[in-house]
Amino acid sequence: MKHDKKHPEQEPAQPVQQDQQVPAAEPPQETEQLRQQLQALQSERDELFARLQRLSADYSNYQKRVHKQIGDAVAYEKEKLVRTLLPLCDNLEVTIKNARETANLEIIMTGVQILYDQMLDVLRSHEVEPIKTMDQRFDPLLHQALLQRSDPQREDNLILEECQKGYTLAGRVLRPSKVIVNRAPAQSSAPPPETPAPQTPEEENPDVE
Repeated sequence: MKHDKKHPEQEPAQPVQQDQQVPAAEPPQETEQLRQQLQALQSERDELFARLQRLSADYSNYQKRVHKQIGDAVAYEKEKLVRTLLPLCDNLEVTIKNARETANLEIIMTGVQILYDQMLDVLRSHEVEPIKTMDQRFDPLLHQALLQRSDPQREDNLILEECQKGYTLAGRVLRPSKVIVNRAPAQSSAPPPETPAPQTPEEENPDVE
């Protein structure tokens, strides 16, 4: 008599899902490369930051140095200007003393003229030049017209008189010259208008006998 062997019930096999992927671990070589790159970037960052700090300190020192140099240059130019004016003050003092001791007007005017010429020399030493005006044509860049005067014997737009002298510094206008400019009278080419001749009493009243 045969007995059927009972096999234990087997559970159905679960289908393998193809979509599920197990993450693969990174190879040790790639991890070491990333670590080295990170260290390199950090080193580069630290170097750039240190360089920025040095540049900031250098710029701060440069500003202080330039400020001091400008102050020294201004002080030197002031000293240079004052030194050129001191002889003029000395001569002015002598002129005033002589004017009190003499009544000769010609001697006084000679001393004043010497002082004026010396002052012009001082100005020229600092590149200051007076603007020419007499017998010059009016230039709005150099001159300022105060009045206009009509002189038929002179050219139109010619400077007739200087009211205040102007000066330039190294070619740049410090103060324009104030002048009086000639305005030539306009010459009309049209013939003068005809005026009627005066009438006699007989022409005005022809009926009166």
